[in-house]
Amino acid sequence: MYPSYLNLSKKDLNLRIGKLFKNLENCEICPRKCRANRLEGKEGFCKLGGLPMVSAHHPHFGEESVLVGTHGSGTCFFTSCNLSCVYCQNYEISQLRIGAEISFKMLSQAMVELQNMGCHNINLVTPTPQVPQIAKSLLIAIEKGLKIPLVYNTCSYDSVEVLKLLDGIIDIYMPDARYSEDKVALKYSNAPRYFEIMKEAIKEMHRQVGDLVIDERGIAVRGLLVRHLVLPNNLAGSEKIFEFLIKEISKNTFLNIMSQYFPYFRAREFLELNRPITEKEYQEAIELAKKAGLKRLYFY
Repeated sequence: MYPSYLNLSKKDLNLRIGKLFKNLENCEICPRKCRANRLEGKEGFCKLGGLPMVSAHHPHFGEESVLVGTHGSGTCFFTSCNLSCVYCQNYEISQLRIGAEISFKMLSQAMVELQNMGCHNINLVTPTPQVPQIAKSLLIAIEKGLKIPLVYNTCSYDSVEVLKLLDGIIDIYMPDARYSEDKVALKYSNAPRYFEIMKEAIKEMHRQVGDLVIDERGIAVRGLLVRHLVLPNNLAGSEKIFEFLIKEISKNTFLNIMSQYFPYFRAREFLELNRPITEKEYQEAIELAKKAGLKRLYFY
């Protein structure tokens, strides 16, 4: 099964790239709508410009088994983020913005290198602020022979209008369904209206790719894979998230309920976040997902 982007004409892909870069002149790439002219070096929330900014790229064996397979998920860690989570485990990349601006050609070469190493997919980590740069680099990578699926690994604070321009480009969407209460999202991630924005984004992702499809090798080739990180004291509001997935997405939603929360970065400043989750909290989240009717549960 070829990835979707190989079915797009060069003309169609160039048209979408043009629309995306036009957006950077008055940036509305994400729901923050900073309206900074990033092509002229003006900084919005993400503090990024017009070139790709990357921290690292390598095969990753710590992702879900359906992405990792035998040769790993080809991970590109993009610098910066359009959230600012106080407990981010990758805060050096997302908030301290460790990384370097590179050319579109260099990013395309990184993708091809990962394919040549046997990776099953290209895993775009925190792609939201850099969608135009990714699309332009993809066009070059296709010319170099790229032919494995793209994974859009996102916090879900995404613009539906931008996601529509990715229809037929992304094969696997991997959104994080993080919070169901906006006041909590604002306090810990500086994300106004997170729940509403997340829901609309995940609906659009599912419209494009449907439920997760896994091939005979046990490798995901297309579809939606949702992550939910369990937070201490039920701060994520898990039950409402599970109800949303079963009622508005699909009973066959592939859901990874994640247990690895740890008080990284600034989390120790908040008493309610200053501990790992308990086994009881994790099991309660699993039972809530089962009670909601979700059956494709993955524990990580």
